[in-house]
Parts: sequence; structure tokens; C-alpha cells
Amino acid sequence: MCRPDSYTESMFTMSRLDDFVPANHPLRPIRLWLNEALTRIDEVFSRMYESEAKDGRPSIAPEKLIRALLLQVLYSIRSERMLMEQISYNMLFRWFVGLAMDDAVWDHSTFSKNRDRLMVHDVMVSLFNETVETARVQGHLSGEHFSVDGTLIQAWAGHKSFVPKTKSDDNSPPEGGGGSQENWRGEKRSNDTHESSTDTQARLFRKSRGTGAVLCYMGHVLTDNRHGLVINAQVTQANGTAERDAAAEMLADAAQFAGTTITVGADKNYDTAGFVATCRANNVTPHVAQNDARAGGSAIDARTTRWPGYAISQRKRKRIEQVFGWGKTVGRIRQAMYRGLKRVDQLFVLTQAAYNLTRMRTLAARAA
Repeated sequence: MCRPDSYTESMFTMSRLDDFVPANHPLRPIRLWLNEALTRIDEVFSRMYESEAKDGRPSIAPEKLIRALLLQVLYSIRSERMLMEQISYNMLFRWFVGLAMDDAVWDHSTFSKNRDRLMVHDVMVSLFNETVETARVQGHLSGEHFSVDGTLIQAWAGHKSFVPKTKSDDNSPPEGGGGSQENWRGEKRSNDTHESSTDTQARLFRKSRGTGAVLCYMGHVLTDNRHGLVINAQVTQANGTAERDAAAEMLADAAQFAGTTITVGADKNYDTAGFVATCRANNVTPHVAQNDARAGGSAIDARTTRWPGYAISQRKRKRIEQVFGWGKTVGRIRQAMYRGLKRVDQLFVLTQAAYNLTRMRTLAARAA
């Protein structure tokens, strides 16, 4: 006899969230390292609680918000609204965030209200630094050999928003009539004379010939050559020198902590006399790809290229493309759905922290 297709819920349940997560689930080591990192930056959270107490606002634990935002990156969830929907019925997500089965899920607007306070206290930067420290303790970093590169992050703004900074007194409709798209034919547009009306900090830029210019920011990372982990990340406005300027800044910090001569691999865009001189002044050996097509020739000569370490750096530096590839396919940095340099930088740093945790999980599984 066929049983009826129905079920009866028990009045009480003795199951725990941990029972729903397999012992070998890949999120388990990530959650362990993340919780250790959050514990080490507890002082930052204490300052946040104090500021909220003065305002008299009820607060949501920032640790839970950070875990939820990390899930959004790891599982490619495109919006906070969808993230809250997932957490409401996904036992794995509730376990990772730290919500009990019967805990109410926050409204998606909670993230908009709390993103600024996380930014004011540099919480994402502190979290990223703790992931780097975890990698150092586990022996995943060489501390001496690095690679550097940059990538474009498309801004949450379109070409139609790129308008002249000074309004014209001519109120006549654009060519083709008032109801058609504006015609920019013959009009020279540049960042000096135009800006986006939706994101004033975005810049019109193209990274290479043969590609179209887009409103964007530029993300920069410095990776360790041993396992390709990110040790520094930042976002700047896009321009022709942003990659080299950001690289020089990040390398100066790395050299200061290393206490010895370090090497850096980079592509041909970094083969300039200024960047090479800056590296050597900071006790950094530039293993930069030679650009013989540049006027005046390459700034790197045989005194550098003849060593075996130069060839190793050139081979290892290609790993940095995995960071950008992961961030743009799994993460959310292909086009940032936030406006303003600080918000985009916050997302970029969080994405690099997620990449480090994912990469360390892979390394740990490989060693087991």
C-alpha cells in the first residue's frame, strides 16, 4: 500500500546546525581561520560597540556581518537581498554566519547601513592583514620574492553618465532630437573636462590598445611567489601611472618588514627607469619583463637578467593572474556594484581575503 505523500513535524528537535555540515566540508577550515582572525581584531569591534552605544542604536554583531559578506564572495551571490534569502533557509550558511535555526534573519538594508561603520574602522583591512598573518604562521610565505600587477574594475556607471563638468548654457536637444541617445561624434571627452554624474571618482580609461575605454577603477595586488597568496591589496583611480605608483608603495612596505633585499616580478608595463630606480632605492631587486620596444630601451639589463632568479620570477609572476581571474569569476570585482573609491576598495580587499582563505584551504588539503 502506498504511503501518503505528507509529513508531520515534531514539536521538539534535538538536531544542531553542526550536524548538517559534513566533517570534511571545505568551509570548515575557512570558518576556523576566519574565527581566529576575528578574535585577534576584537579590539576593533570593541571600538565599534562603544561608538554605537553613544548613538543608542541596536547593533548586529559585526563578526556575523563579515561572515555573511564573505559567503557572498565565496558563493558568487550577486546581491545582499539574495544573500539574506539564502541564509534564511540554508543550514550551511546559518552555521557559517553563526545564526541559530530559529534566529531571525536581518533585512538586506542592514548591510547598507553597516558598510560605512565597517569602513570607518578599517575592519576589512584588519581582516585581510590577519589572513596574511595566518598564512605566515603556517609557512606559506617566502617573505622575499613577490609579484605585482593591476587590473581594471569596471565602475557602477555607464557612458551616458560621463558628462561635461561645466554645464552648457545651450538648452537645445542633442543631435537627432530630444528623445534619442546623445551623439558624441566629433566630441573630445577626457577626465579633465568630463566626469560621471553617478560616480564622480570613476575615471574613463583603457588599459591597452585595441580595447575600449570604460569608466573604472584600478585594483592592485602584491603576491608572494611561494604559493601565490596576496599580501597587499588596494584600489586607486585609473590612470597611466597608477600601477607603478601603487606597486612602489606596496613594495616599500614589504621591504620594510622583510629587513632584507627582496625581488619583485612584473610585466612590461613596469619597465620604466623611474619604477626601477624606486625599487632599488627601497632595497628591492626589480625582476621586470624587458620592454625593448619602449623609447630608450629597457631599464633592465644583463646585470639582472643573467641570474637564474630572474627567470624564476618571470615564471612565478603569472600566478597573479589567477588572483584576478578568481576575483572576477567567483568574486564580484569584474564590475563593482558600489560607487565611490572607498566602497570599491572595501569590496576588493574583502575579495582578496576570501581568495587567501580559499587558497590556504587548498594548500592544507594538499599537505594532508
